[in-house]
Amino acid sequence: MRRHNEQRASCIQPEKLREDVDFAYTKLKEMHPQLYWYISKKDLDYKFDSIKKTITEPLTPLQFYFKLQPVIANIREGHLSLRIPRKKFTSKEIKNLENKKGMFSRFEYYVENDRLFIIENKDSIENIKPGTEVLTINGIPVSEYLKKYRKLVSSDGFNTTFQSYFLKDWFFYFYVAENGFSDHAKIETLYNGERKMFQLKRETKSETEIKKDKELEKRTAEKKINDYVAFNNSYNRNFKFLDENKTIAYIKVKSFSKDYSEKFYKETFEKIKNSKSSYLIIDVRNNYGGSLDEINNLYSYLTSDPYVLIKPSQVTSKIAPLKTSYFRQSNFFQYAYKSLTYPTFFFAQTFSTYKKDGKVYYKMKADKTAKPNKDTFNGKIFVLINGGSFSASSIFTSKLKNDKRAVLVGEETGGANDGTVAGFYSYQILPNSKINLPVGLLLVQPNITFTHTRKGVIPDVSITEKMQDILDKKDPQMEWILNEIEKEKNQNK
Repeated sequence: MRRHNEQRASCIQPEKLREDVDFAYTKLKEMHPQLYWYISKKDLDYKFDSIKKTITEPLTPLQFYFKLQPVIANIREGHLSLRIPRKKFTSKEIKNLENKKGMFSRFEYYVENDRLFIIENKDSIENIKPGTEVLTINGIPVSEYLKKYRKLVSSDGFNTTFQSYFLKDWFFYFYVAENGFSDHAKIETLYNGERKMFQLKRETKSETEIKKDKELEKRTAEKKINDYVAFNNSYNRNFKFLDENKTIAYIKVKSFSKDYSEKFYKETFEKIKNSKSSYLIIDVRNNYGGSLDEINNLYSYLTSDPYVLIKPSQVTSKIAPLKTSYFRQSNFFQYAYKSLTYPTFFFAQTFSTYKKDGKVYYKMKADKTAKPNKDTFNGKIFVLINGGSFSASSIFTSKLKNDKRAVLVGEETGGANDGTVAGFYSYQILPNSKINLPVGLLLVQPNITFTHTRKGVIPDVSITEKMQDILDKKDPQMEWILNEIEKEKNQNK
């Protein structure tokens, strides 16, 4: 740990950093199955060559990250990103942080262009009102940070909605990695034309609060099946009926985590079937994705015909699946166990690929024909999407749209309509800066007729949520669906 932190703070000679640039590009060309999907080889060659010419003086790994990551972001693959080099903490430091409240994380944010707003202040810190704009942090304009951080973030392709959703969640991740943890911060704000200064503090939790946190972390049966997240005291999955007669069922999925998902969907769709619901609303707004197995299982409840979720997944070579950093992040005992099981892993991965028409593919359960579930829902389906719907959420919704199985309402998704590169990763360490570069090894594409738009999944009904809607606790996208359902019910009468 000490060595890591010393290396992170030290400057690296220009020639060594240029070696890291070459190393990164070589590994991308070797392992990434669709590197030139959104940028030509000529243009990407030029960008990598150009960045090397700008490295003329020693840089710390963090400074180097801010130089190289914008080039990686220009590949326009949302899953492809350097890991920002962060300080490592001792067990004592970690425990100390756990016993303190967050400083910036106790607010909810909204990003609009190069402006950052607070839209929720659960603990009424300094009585800061929702709708307050944060102008500066410790004297530095927030707009400067946002312009800098935007260059680090890419969606899949030429999507127009993803960045603002991602930045509202990750702004302070970048900020703290760049500026370090602090117990104080001075922010300048603007609300209703009035500027104010506030001194934020990282407060120590009381014994009661620490006890409450421990209680929240306990996994009850309900918490397991709804996939409870103690960090923000919420559930990844929720189900309810929206009317007394149970004609409208609603499922909210914040992340396709797979944990206990089979049991959740089994129980949920049994309830929907028993209630003879006519309408189903599935909400995957702000869902950054996750498990293919979960969306494959969920899809089985939404169709009455056999289906194939994704097309065969392409890899660059037969040995690509063996580059998945099998021993990564293993302690001594895990390493010893994995050493014993490695032959099984090696054998399984070696026979996990096949060749067809000169290309190499990886065997996946989701590219096989699947049967509809016995409790499949045959009514009308609406799906809520926005720029925070990414990765598996986009695979799921593009398949539903292609099969004309649902009406999509909201905004263009953050993930591409025609697929992405992810699946599993090879974690490459740049040899001199020691920055981690995870490279996705699988080209994962929904089993659809491709649009070739190089954008996200486009909704059937486009409705944008504004900040004022959030402040007023209005949901215009949901309201449109409920009004549409009411119209249909009246027509049927």
